[in-house]
Amino acid sequence: MNTFDPQRRTLLQYGFMGLGAFFGNVLLPSPVKAVSRSLASLSELLPPDPNGVRLPAGFTSRIVARSGQKLFDYRWHAAPDGGATFATPDDGWIYVSNSELDKRAGGAAALRFDSQGGIVDAYPILSQTNRNCAGGHTPWQTWLSCEETDTGRVWECDPFGRKTAQVRSALGVFRHEAVAVDTQNKQLYLTEDQPDGCLYRYTARAFDADGNPSLADGILEVAEVVDGRFGAMRWHLLPDPHATRTATRKQVASSTRFNGGEGIWHHQGIVYFATKGDNRVWAYDVRQQHLSILYNAASYLLPVLTGVDNITGNAAGELLVAEDGGDMQIVILSAGKVLPLLQLVGHDHSEITGPAFSPDGSRLYFSSQRSQTGRVEDGMTFEISGPF
Repeated sequence: MNTFDPQRRTLLQYGFMGLGAFFGNVLLPSPVKAVSRSLASLSELLPPDPNGVRLPAGFTSRIVARSGQKLFDYRWHAAPDGGATFATPDDGWIYVSNSELDKRAGGAAALRFDSQGGIVDAYPILSQTNRNCAGGHTPWQTWLSCEETDTGRVWECDPFGRKTAQVRSALGVFRHEAVAVDTQNKQLYLTEDQPDGCLYRYTARAFDADGNPSLADGILEVAEVVDGRFGAMRWHLLPDPHATRTATRKQVASSTRFNGGEGIWHHQGIVYFATKGDNRVWAYDVRQQHLSILYNAASYLLPVLTGVDNITGNAAGELLVAEDGGDMQIVILSAGKVLPLLQLVGHDHSEITGPAFSPDGSRLYFSSQRSQTGRVEDGMTFEISGPF
């Protein structure tokens, strides 16, 4: 086992001076591509609005759901966590949200919006699972919901609620956090929320008629950084991805440890992921098999971003990182800049979860998992509108 901690002069090879080389039109979780401006030029945050959200000038907030609130035939779940959006045929969209409850009280649900942004339905898409933390969208319009337990699995869910969710055991048994699909190589990358967690890669053995990888049959590998100074990386086959005898992260002695794997995002051959334990955002170049650090809070005397957690991207090609703790902000990583997009006031015992843009890029969704009270029963889900 080893922990990757290269020298400072190589940490920022993909640092902010080089962000433009990798940020273009980020893949959104739907076929719709938005035209978006850069958020790097936004003004400072204003005082909190009536919903307790600090936003730049020109932006507004709306609370679209509260835990326990009756929305059509569904009561919005407690502990809302990871999320994503999906386009609908009527020019509306769906926002999917996990529920990070244990004792088989977790799962996932969907809010459906019409083309004007009105809420027209709410319904469950997964139930009776455990600690559904983050996950990831797929290009074939499904939601991968991750269980963050020692025996956690990944469930593939239908955002439209028409198909029963399917467990995808081939993606491994471990404390799952998030998943990103490499659309070019049709592989999946998975993070693990443990202080000694690993980074995993899934490669399918078969594909469906549309060329999408099968999540029922494939191989799971674990990453090793073989050169701590230059970040060269290689992959090892896991002998027992179902962890029937040994915990998955302990099966390959040379695998590299990452301190609390969190959100993950893929764009144009680069896999970005966050580790909350050391407040870093990483960049893995798939073609070069090279790993570097994109953001390191330890490099700043007064870092804007701490408690790094979920990650998403906008259509201008910028990363948005949600904080678990920190200043309860969503922070933009853009060429040369690290700046807050928004802040929740009074939510000090909560975390920001599930950031995702609507398919046209005009609205941003996220939740405060425990709101101002610090109770999972009091989660709140927000929508931000403005000149994105």
